[in-house]
Order: sequence, then structure tokens, then C-alpha cells
Amino acid sequence: MANKPDVMILMCSSQPATREAKSHEVILDEADGLDWPTLCKCDLLHSVPKKELKQRRGHVTEARRREIIATINRANDWV
Repeated sequence: MANKPDVMILMCSSQPATREAKSHEVILDEADGLDWPTLCKCDLLHSVPKKELKQRRGHVTEARRREIIATINRANDWV
């Protein structure tokens, strides 16, 4: 991934989550380095140039990464 000019990202809300995640979403929170629980949609991936990403907002835990991958696969009927 270090040599790729583009990366895939998820759309996440900048507002605190006020509801439970739907089947195509995950919630990232303080354990992931965010300030509050945040909804991230896993049913649509976005490709962006890596150089356009300016600020790192936390670090997604290994367990949450597995949850995101499983949710992406389910949301897109890849499994």
C-alpha cells in the first residue's frame, strides 16, 4: 500500500453518532482515537489520492478493522 498513489476510504460522519449502526455501518469511537462515536458507511468505498489526505484522525484498532472488512463484504454482497 505504501507504493500506491490512491487509497480507499469510507465515508464517516463528523457528527457524534446518535443511533445504533445499521447493517452497512460500523461505529468508530475513542478506542480508535476519535473524540466521540462516529458512524462510518461501509456500502460505498471512495478512491482518493493519498497526497490529498492531510490530517490523520485516530488509528483504527485491529478488531475494528476486521469488523469493517466483514461489513464491507456483507454490504456489497461479496460473501
